Amino acid sequence: MAAITINWSDLAKVAEVSLAFAVGIVAVFALGILGLSRLETVRSAQTRTGARAGGLLVAGSCFALCAAATGFGIYLLVPQFHS
Repeated sequence: MAAITINWSDLAKVAEVSLAFAVGIVAVFALGILGLSRLETVRSAQTRTGARAGGLLVAGSCFALCAAATGFGIYLLVPQFHS
């Protein structure tokens, strides 16, 4: 029976990329939540519509990026997509 070996440097690289990707997605999601909170603040203050559109644009972009990253992760995990 062959011995199982682990390439620790490659495992460390995978862990680093996974950590960076996870922190990045959480940061982008937090920016989306911040955009929504700014939208609610502007809406309750009845102020400029430009600020309202900016908050909505930031939130929408951040959530779209999170959805795209989630879809890419699912694409990488499901082997039927690679055939």
